[in-house]
Amino acid sequence: MLCPAGGWIIYGDDFDTITWVDDRPRCTKKQFTDGFDQYEVWKAQQDAIQAAVKATAQAKLAALGLTVEDLQALGLGGD
Repeated sequence: MLCPAGGWIIYGDDFDTITWVDDRPRCTKKQFTDGFDQYEVWKAQQDAIQAAVKATAQAKLAALGLTVEDLQALGLGGD
């Protein structure tokens, strides 16, 4: 969540076990610690975004007279 592009390896859940493997921006120890408190809000936001994307896709399918099941029957995926 704090460094989504990667560039690190962590062993456990302690900041001091992070091994930075490149020069990408790093989070601070305070950001890392605060991140545990922020995670639930961040996760809820991500879930809401995914739900909105899914609803939009389903609305577009409906406008075309299709359902997710129609796409699955055609082997085109859909969830």
